[in-house]
Amino acid sequence: MRSVNQPRDLAHLLSQVERRVTNQLREILRREGCAIEEWRVLTLLSDGVGHTMTEIAEYALLPAPTLTKVIDRLVATKVVYRRIDAEDRRRVRAFLTPRGRDLYRRLAHQVEHCQTSQLAATRDGQALRELLVRLADTLSDVSAVQPARSRMVVATTSNASTTPASGTAIGVSVPASTNTAAIG
Repeated sequence: MRSVNQPRDLAHLLSQVERRVTNQLREILRREGCAIEEWRVLTLLSDGVGHTMTEIAEYALLPAPTLTKVIDRLVATKVVYRRIDAEDRRRVRAFLTPRGRDLYRRLAHQVEHCQTSQLAATRDGQALRELLVRLADTLSDVSAVQPARSRMVVATTSNASTTPASGTAIGVSVPASTNTAAIG
């Protein structure tokens, strides 16, 4: 149980939730002999259009050398196959085999059930999902732009029943052009 005054920044909260969600997902996938990285590949390829290695790496959150090993394993187990792109022969596209589609369908049902249960455990599961999608999209858009030079601003939170000295310090990065009292 966490202390009331224990600070929890966004990165910590997201990591904590990700670890718990991933642990449950890992258990579901383990029963079918599938790793999380493989599941992410299957999920993207389930649309049937075939994807380049760059697209898969980005979606699966994997560096290219690791993705190559994952795809090699999926090819060896006859879950995925590779084809040269018809429009650009320098590219290779990956597709699910019929066996891969069957595996994806079996797992997708179980994963969806688990994630629906996880979200239902909160009062605002659908709103939470929508906020996370919006946050991911926003951060993706922000990371595509050259980040502005930031300074660390220290703010103190307190409520009416606490003295200012008992507030919790929170570090917030703001653009250098923001007119605030800053450290840095």
